[in-house]
Amino acid sequence: MKKTTFLLFLFFALLGVTQLNAASYTLDEQKIDQLFDEAVETSMITTLGDGLTELPAGFPAMAVASGDKDVVVALLLDFFLGGLGIHRFYLGTKTMTGIGYILTCGGIFGIVPLIDFIVLIIDNDDISPYIDNPKFFMW
Repeated sequence: MKKTTFLLFLFFALLGVTQLNAASYTLDEQKIDQLFDEAVETSMITTLGDGLTELPAGFPAMAVASGDKDVVVALLLDFFLGGLGIHRFYLGTKTMTGIGYILTCGGIFGIVPLIDFIVLIIDNDDISPYIDNPKFFMW
């Protein structure tokens, strides 16, 4: 009973504090509209010929075709779901390659996805040899 009473007290105390903080804010809609009217639309991405886009300075130097696979997505899929071979499905390999990853306990106990991850980091400027690659070892 003491725990329930304490939790109810804590809940209502937090609810009261949030209501106090929310009541202290006011919106000036005219000021917001004025800021939107004065805003200038910009883009950090420049478009090159042949449908390629280039990232601004400070980002890794790579050009990505708009319809092709993105190396960052492949790296994230490999890092989080590499044992299931999801990054290979994303890159366009055959279904049997992903099944091979699963049947070998995550690509020979995680060694193959680790090597895939390293290879994708090293060759991040051109991953075309790994797209639609039917081999189990993509490198």
